[in-house]
This record gives sequence, structure tokens and C-alpha cells, in this order.
Amino acid sequence: MPLWIGVLGLLGVAMAVFNYAFYLRLVKLVLQGKEAARFDQPLVRLKGALLISLGQQKVLQRVKYGDYAGIGHAIIFWGFLTFMLSYGIFIFAASVNAGFPEWLLTETGVRVYSAYLDILSAVMLVVLVWAFVRRWVVKPSRLRFDLTRHSDALIIVVLITGLMASTLLTHAFWVAQGGTGPEADVYIGKALGDLFVDWGVGVSAANTLQGVFWWSHLSIILIFTVYIPFTKHMHMFAAPVNAYFRSLEPKGGLPLMDLENTEKFGAGRVQDFSWKQLLDGYACAVCGRCTDACPANLTGKQLSPMHIVEGIKDHMVAIGHQGERNVDLVEPSPLVPSVISESSIWDCLNCGACMEECPVTVEHVPTIMDMRRHLVLEESKAPESAMNALLSLEQRGHPWRGTQYSRTDWAEGLDVPTLADKPDAEVLFWVGCTPALEQRSQAIARSMAKVLKAAKVDFAILGDEETCTGDPARRMGNEYLFQILAQQNIDTMNGYNVKKVVTTCPHCFNTMKNEYPQLGGNFEVLHYSQFVDQLIKKGNIKPVKMLDVTMAYHDSCFLGRHNGVYDEPRDVAKAIPGLKLVEMGSRCRERGFCCGAGGGHMWIEESQGERVNHVRTDQFLETEADMVGVSCPFCVQMMTEGIQAKGLDSEKQAKDVIELLADSLDL
Repeated sequence: MPLWIGVLGLLGVAMAVFNYAFYLRLVKLVLQGKEAARFDQPLVRLKGALLISLGQQKVLQRVKYGDYAGIGHAIIFWGFLTFMLSYGIFIFAASVNAGFPEWLLTETGVRVYSAYLDILSAVMLVVLVWAFVRRWVVKPSRLRFDLTRHSDALIIVVLITGLMASTLLTHAFWVAQGGTGPEADVYIGKALGDLFVDWGVGVSAANTLQGVFWWSHLSIILIFTVYIPFTKHMHMFAAPVNAYFRSLEPKGGLPLMDLENTEKFGAGRVQDFSWKQLLDGYACAVCGRCTDACPANLTGKQLSPMHIVEGIKDHMVAIGHQGERNVDLVEPSPLVPSVISESSIWDCLNCGACMEECPVTVEHVPTIMDMRRHLVLEESKAPESAMNALLSLEQRGHPWRGTQYSRTDWAEGLDVPTLADKPDAEVLFWVGCTPALEQRSQAIARSMAKVLKAAKVDFAILGDEETCTGDPARRMGNEYLFQILAQQNIDTMNGYNVKKVVTTCPHCFNTMKNEYPQLGGNFEVLHYSQFVDQLIKKGNIKPVKMLDVTMAYHDSCFLGRHNGVYDEPRDVAKAIPGLKLVEMGSRCRERGFCCGAGGGHMWIEESQGERVNHVRTDQFLETEADMVGVSCPFCVQMMTEGIQAKGLDSEKQAKDVIELLADSLDL
């Protein structure tokens, strides 16, 4: 029987099994999901997908922080692609026409490619040994989870090791039997072949062993092909697709729910998720980066973003295809709480650390929020503290239950105009519920007003016409209440023809900038750090009073990670004479650690473990700075409580940067 019949016949069987399993275990199941608008801007999507998948962009992003595992993964990935190409040329095509490789690459090209594969095999063997030792001996924190220690990973490492070893040995025994041509001109294979000859391996034995290792190599390729659809390594195919269909919307914005036409509020069953959310589970590389970055998990909570997306996928595979879409369908076993606990859904801080770290663009937060929406809107389930805040939002238009302050008490004596009195003001200073109604945070609003007046900015506030932006309602799962509050504010601002909005709260900033456009609220929205930084650089204000203080800056998640505002608050701080700015070690900028207030947790009690703000406070204390500087009223409260809990409130303090700037202006 000709060689090509056996080779292509076996390949055909393996590909048939792969395609059948791939369709049943991925395509058919994923297509159960709801529609998702992910087909716009194809060139932008393609460019990003190529950088993320072929360029390993996000895999390598931790290298600058001393995590070199990404380099090893990239070498294995690029090496695997190189070998995949070589299989097509040197095994499958060459089995049909032995002269095909030289026809395609020329004799010199074949020699160079063969030598490259020879060296690459040795490099990959070293990397694979390092990967094995790292995962199963050293055991870094992100590989401590059950999913990251699954036998799948070991089997794949063994199979790739077999491919690399059989490549070298095939070359070696070809040399040992007296073979010539490009495969005999390789470096490591030739050295091994010469060694085998020195050891007394005869031509006949070398010929037999060369055949054994050649067929062993082919067998491993075919085993790989059949095995992949049944393992986590489906991500090799799903991840590039997932990267292409990644969200191009602002990071901080949650998708809008069509309350009038939706079948179900949120997601409690497989068919309630979008096809993209279901695809996430297959794209997941089970690398543990998301969970290792999750502040909830790191402080002993149940939430693990990796287990969320993998749990949904495993649940979907376990129950199988559920037939035509049916709003009344009851799944054989419930997703929540059988697979995913309610506690883990409520643990999420919406900080986005998981999505920032994910190398394959899995979107954990929107998926978790859809399950939270389901609990609140379909099952009326929420922690008591969340229910109290939602009730206050519904009845009073703010979440601060029990406050005795009005929306304008903070401005007493500052002569701050309202839009009702000054409807043509150039800038609307959006005060927000917390700076207006929470006693400690009122100092932030007062400082902001003083700075605006010092810079002679034409501004006004809404006063009693301002209501909550709706951010807490949306993050606590009540999309219906969010849309009511948001629409009320949009209508009010449109009534005054507002064009530019400046906020002190990153949560208000994020909601108005990234989510109000979903409801027709299109305004130029700036966080104070952006606006004030411009004022300083234009010379409209100049800090003059020396502040002899060392300040560690804490990045608010909704300002930094969700909106990319990192430099402006730092620049404002640097403009203050005498102030020395330091960073929170490696936990800054895009890797900043949440203060613990996100996702509605300003009002939701933590379920278990250590308090998130206490861990962040410890990170601040490690800097030995005098104070922690923030640009968020939530962060001020959380860090202040953390300092008090450590018994250090007489030595350390938390302040908003705008407060320090106002002090330096000597107002």
C-alpha cells in the first residue's frame, strides 16, 4: 500500500472525529445562546485578534512584572504553529509527492527549515521541562487551583514532549543509517546520530528505529487531533475566534438590557447567555490569571472568575443541547446554585481585574452581572444590605439610607450656583450622592468647588434636581431601576442643554460617559482629574503652598482600569509643591487592587474572608508613605476605614487628590 494512502487515510479518520466532536461539543452548544452584536468593525477586530492570538499580546503582558511564564507559553505556541506548518509540508504533502518540499521551499529552504525545526525541538524540550517543574513542583499561586492542576495539562505536555523528542530521534536515526539530504544536515539530530553510531547502532537497527519514531511522531499528531475537542485545549481554536468577537465597547460599560423585549431578565440558564458568553468557556485557557488577580478570591471569598466561565461550559456540556429556544424551559439541573453559588455571584466587585489579566479576552464581569440580574429581577434574591440600598434608591433617589443631609448642604457658604439659577453655565459639576450626602466625602465636593472657583470656571450644579446616576442599582443587578434613574437624569440635563459634565466620583464618571449614551444621553464627561490637569497645564490655577508629605497613589478601578485614566491624577499630585508621589509596588495602574467598594459593595457586606479594603490598606502601609491619595469618594471611605481598623489613624490618613490640591492653593 502506498505511504500516502495510509498517512492521509489516518488523517482523514482523525479529522472526521475532530470535526464531529468539535461540532457537537462546541458549535452546536454555543449556538444555543442569544444573539450578540459582534460583527461590526471587521478590520479592527481582525487586527486585535491577530495581535492577541498570533502576537500573544496579552499572554506576555505580565512579563514586565516579573512573571516570565508568558514567554514560555509564547515559545510553545509559536513553536507549535511552526511544527503544524511543517507537518503539512514534510509529512502529509511529502507522503503524496516526495519532491513537494523542495519544489515549495527550494533545497536550501528545506535545509534551513529542517535545521530550524531541529533546534526548536531542543528549545521546546527545555521549555516543557521548565513548564512541568513550574506547574507541578514549584506551584505558583495562580496554578494552585483544581482546574489548573487537571490531568489535561500533564497529558498535553507529555504529548508535545513526545513530538519534540521524536523529531530529534527521527533525524538522529536517519543520520545513523547513513541517510543524506537536509534531514542529515541538522545540528542536534546529526550529533545524536553520530553518537548512536559510536555506540554501535547498526544500519538495520537505525533504519527500523527511524521508522518507529517517524510513525510515532505521526501517531502523536493524530492523537492530538482526536484528543483536543475533549479537553481545555479547545482554547487553541476558540481563543482566536473569541479575540475576534471581543467587545469593542468601553470597558466600564455593561450591556444594555432591552427590558420591553427580553425573554428573561438576566441569565439563569444556558439559553439566557449570549453565544459569545458561552464561547468564553471554550476560549478559557484555564491559566488561573483571572482568579489570581481577583481581590474577592484573594481575600478568601468563593468567587473565582475562572470557575465561573468553566462552570457554565461544563454545565452546558453535561446537560447537552436543550432544543429550540423556549422561555419556559427548565434545565435538568439548575446552574445556580448547583454549579455556581449565589455567594460567588455577589462577591464580584466589578473591578475588571479578571478581564484585564485574561489572555484570551474572556468577559467575566458581564456574565457575572447577568446572573446577578437574574437573581434580582427574576427571583428577587439579594443580600439584605443590597436590598436596603436598592430600596433607598427607589424611594429617595440615593443609596445613603439614613443620611440627614440635603443635596446642597455641602455647599453652604461657598456660593455655588445651580443650573436653575444659571442655566447657561459652561460646565455642570456633577456632585454625586456620596460627596453630597456622606459626611466625610463632603470635603471632596467642597474642595472641588473651591478649585473651580479659583480657576474661574463657569460652572453650576443641579442641586435638588440631581439624583443618583443609577450605577449602584445597575451593579447590584436592578437594571430596571438603573434605567429609570438614568433616564431621569438624562432628561433633566437635556432640558438644560448640558454639554460638558465634570464629576469627582469615578462611578458617576463611568456611568455617564460609557452607559448614558445607551439611553440617548450624549455628553462630554470628564473626571475632575482630567479637567483639573488641563487647568493646571494651561496656567489657570497654580498650587503654591508646600505640602511636605509622601503620598502613595491608589488607582480607582472605575477611573483607571475601566477608563484608562492613570496619568492625570498623578500629574495633578505632582503639581503640588513638596508632595512626594510613590506607587503601590506592582499593584498600581492596570494591576491596581480594588478598595472593595465596587459592584455595589459600598453598601453590600462582604460574605466571608478578610475585608478587601484591609488588604489594600496593608499594601499601602508597605510603601511607608504618610498618606494614601485617591481620586474617588468610595476609595476615601474604604481606605480611611482600613487605616482605622489597623489602629493607625493618628499616623496615616486617606485623602482625595482634589483635597490636597485645594490645600495647596491656600484657599
